Amino acid sequence: MKFFGVPGAWRRGVLMLALAALTSPAFAFEAPQSGSGMPAHGATGTIEAAFSPWDDGEALILRTLVQARHDIYVQAFMFTSRGVASALIEAKERGIQVQVLADAQNVAGVPSSQIPRLAAAGIPVALETRYASAHNKIILVDPEHASCAVVTGSYNFTQSARLRNAENLLVLKGDPVLARAYLGNWRRHRTDAVPYAKAELKAQPPRTRGGERLPFPWESGVRSGRDALEME
Repeated sequence: MKFFGVPGAWRRGVLMLALAALTSPAFAFEAPQSGSGMPAHGATGTIEAAFSPWDDGEALILRTLVQARHDIYVQAFMFTSRGVASALIEAKERGIQVQVLADAQNVAGVPSSQIPRLAAAGIPVALETRYASAHNKIILVDPEHASCAVVTGSYNFTQSARLRNAENLLVLKGDPVLARAYLGNWRRHRTDAVPYAKAELKAQPPRTRGGERLPFPWESGVRSGRDALEME
C-alpha cells in the first residue's frame, strides 16, 4: 500500500487503524458452520436429465410426481407453474402426503405464484424467511422408500424455466442414501420456516420516479427483465 505526500507518522497511524478495524469482531466474516451434508457414497439407481429450453423439464417433473406412492416434499424458490401445482393437488387427492416449502419473497411479490392455490387446496405450506434467498428448487418423491426420487437442478417451477431460460434438471431415482440426505435438509429448513397461514406477507413497495408511481414488471404492458419472465 502506497501513500504519496503523507508524512511517515500519518502513514503508520493509518495502517495501524486499518489493521485494528480488520481484526475487530465487527469486521469479522462468519465462516459457514459444519452441517449435516452427505459423505461420499456409492451411488445407486438411475439418473435422468433435461436441459431447457430444448427439453421439456416440466414433463419430466410431472412423470415423476405421478409415480409417487407415499409422500412428496417440495422446496421452491419461484413457483408459478400451474401444471406442477395441479399435479401436486392431484397427488394429495389420491392420498399422497404433500408438503411444500417456498421462498417468502417470491410469494408476496409475485401475483401469479401458485403457493396460495396449494395452501387453499389443503396442502401444508411453510415459507422460508431466514435467508436472503431460499434458492432451493427440489422435489422429493417417496424419500424414505425404495421408490425414492430426488428432483433438483437450476430449474424453477415456472413457464420461463420450461420455455425461455437455459436450465438444467436432474431426476435421481433409487438412491435411498441421497434421498434421506435431502429429506434431512428439507426438515431442517422446515423447522425454521413459518406456516403459510401465520406468515405476514409483505408486498413489494411501489417504485417511484419524479414523484410518480412506476408499474411493477408483472403489470399490463410491462414484460421486461428476467424477473418479469419468471413470474409468468
